[in-house]
Amino acid sequence: MGILENGTALVENLVLPSLATAASKLVEAPLGLANVATRLVEALAINSVAEKKRRGRRVVIKRRNIHSEQLADLTNLYFRMAGIPIRFWSKVKDWQRWEVECFQMLNGDRFRAYASGVRCVVAEKLEGESLWDHMNRGTLTKQMLQSSAAEFRRAHQFRSDEFRGRWSHGDATTQNVLYDARTNRARLIDFEIVHEKSISTVARQADDLLVFLLDMVGILPSRHWIPFAMAFLEGYGNADVIVELRKQLDLPGGLAWIWWGVRTNFTNPGKVKRRLANLSRAISKMKLYEAAFTSRVRNKRRPSIHCQPIKPGMPKANSRTRTIKERAKALSPGIPRRLPTRT
Repeated sequence: MGILENGTALVENLVLPSLATAASKLVEAPLGLANVATRLVEALAINSVAEKKRRGRRVVIKRRNIHSEQLADLTNLYFRMAGIPIRFWSKVKDWQRWEVECFQMLNGDRFRAYASGVRCVVAEKLEGESLWDHMNRGTLTKQMLQSSAAEFRRAHQFRSDEFRGRWSHGDATTQNVLYDARTNRARLIDFEIVHEKSISTVARQADDLLVFLLDMVGILPSRHWIPFAMAFLEGYGNADVIVELRKQLDLPGGLAWIWWGVRTNFTNPGKVKRRLANLSRAISKMKLYEAAFTSRVRNKRRPSIHCQPIKPGMPKANSRTRTIKERAKALSPGIPRRLPTRT
C-alpha cells in the first residue's frame, strides 16, 4: 500500500498540477487553444527530437531524456487511475524495440529506422506534411482524410506479437499522420504510446479512430466537421470497428477528462459534446453501420423464454416422483412393496 499511496501522491502533487499549470499558461498564449495539446505533451519532456543529414539523407533522431523513465511511470500511474487504456513505454530498450518494429512494419518498403546507442532511435525522414499542419493552415481536404483512413485500415490488418492479435497505434493524432501530396499516400509515425493489451482488438482500433477525430473536433469549421469526419470513416470502412467507435463517443468524467482535454486541444466541452452527438447520429445512418449493427443484433444470443432441458444424467421429474411413491409405500427400507411370487 505504501508504494501505491506514494505513487498516487506523486501523481496528485506532481503530474496533475503540472498538467493544469501548463494548460492554464497555454490558454493565455498567443498561439491559442489549437496548439495547447502539442505544447502540453512536449512539456512532459520524455523525448527530444532533432533532424540531421546522414549519408545524404534526412533523418529524424528521437532521444530519450535522462528522467524519462520516472516521468513515464508517473504518467502511466495517472492513466491507470483515470481508467485510460494506454501507457508510455517507460523502459528505454522496450521503447526502442517497439518504435523500430512499428516503423519498419509500416514504412519499411522505402524507409529505414534503427536503434542508436542506449537512448536514441534514428528514422529516415518521411515525405509529406502532417495533417495537423494542414488542418491549422486550412488546407485539409477529404482526399487527405480518405488516404489517411486507407493507411489506418492497412495498418490495422498487421498482426502484432505484442498484442497477440491485430496492431493498433495508441497515439493516432493528426500530428502522427504524414501526407505526401505527390503520391497521395499517408504514413503513420511516432510509436511512443501503446494500448493496454487487456482490451479487445476492436476497442483498441476504435480508440485510434477516436483519437484522430478528437484532434479535429475543435479545430474544423462547423460546416466541415461532419463531412470531413464521415469521409474519414467511410474511407476506413471496417464496420465492426466503427460500431465500437460509436460507443466511445461519450465524454468521460473525473480524472479522464484531463487527458480528453489534451486530445481535444482543450476545446469547450459543450462544443465537443454537441459535435460528437452529431457524429453519432451521422454514423447511425451509414449503410455500413446499419448492416453491421443488424448482424450483431441477429447473432446475439438471447435467453430462452422456455424452460431449459435438464442436464443429461438427471432423472426426469416423473421418474423421481415415481421413485418417491415407491419408497413411501414400502413398509421399511428393507421390505419390498410386493411379496415374492410363489413357485
